[in-house]
Amino acid sequence: MANIFGASLLALAITGGPATAANVQTTDWMPEGSFTNGVEGPVVGPDGNLYAVNFAREGTIGRVTGKGKGEVWLQLPDGSTGNSIRFHDGLMYVADYTGHNVLQIEPSSRKILRKYHNPQMHQPNDITIAGNGTIYASDPDWASNSGQLWRISPEGEFTLLEEDMGTTNGIELSPDGEKLYLNESVQRRVWVYDVQDNGDVANKKLLMEFDDFGLDGMQTDSEGNLYIARYGAGVVLKVSPAGEVLSTVHLKGQHPTNVALSSDGETGYATMQKRGAIEQFSTGH
Repeated sequence: MANIFGASLLALAITGGPATAANVQTTDWMPEGSFTNGVEGPVVGPDGNLYAVNFAREGTIGRVTGKGKGEVWLQLPDGSTGNSIRFHDGLMYVADYTGHNVLQIEPSSRKILRKYHNPQMHQPNDITIAGNGTIYASDPDWASNSGQLWRISPEGEFTLLEEDMGTTNGIELSPDGEKLYLNESVQRRVWVYDVQDNGDVANKKLLMEFDDFGLDGMQTDSEGNLYIARYGAGVVLKVSPAGEVLSTVHLKGQHPTNVALSSDGETGYATMQKRGAIEQFSTGH
């Protein structure tokens, strides 16, 4: 395990304390029950549409073209279930947690071009992709409340960067690619690493720690602020790179699984487990 040099902010309440802005109102972008309870991995694609996994039934990728307008965009192969979606260089990448794959998909043909497979992974849960195509994947083992961190090269070489962690879940790179953020759901911690030139990570620091509820997906905006889904707390936090809570989005449901931002950064989307919905909010960007 990498060295730990301390925390910039500890034991925050779910509302974010005095730094919290006025409550942000949300609206249902996709209605309750339109997705399964496995709704996850929202991302705005190059076409401006919103994609998320498990629309209508498990094992699908849904495309949302407007408020209340969703469809099954792709049925994944038998044995595959998506959990996270990212785009890079026009291609879609899907963390297939039941198949132990990261799938590379060509959007126009909707064909799977490549499977990055590693049976040593418990699952690829969330992924983030560097500018050079390097994939970073969280890999929790929920049964033991433990987890790992993997790097996958564009050629498909897997490197285990860290093991014996907590339940690794949300993962995200800073806009400049120099920082990697990774959280542990059960342990309620958010870590930040320096990304080295060779893709390794170093100088691990504790960015935030919470007393209650859980953590799930994360995304950064163009200014490097981190949006964190607080599972069970019913909020999304907007956090500065220094670990300061800038604002809190109070959601209708209590179980946000992940967050996506629009291309202009002005709109956020939260996938909601148990509601099977996607809530939309203004970021105030």
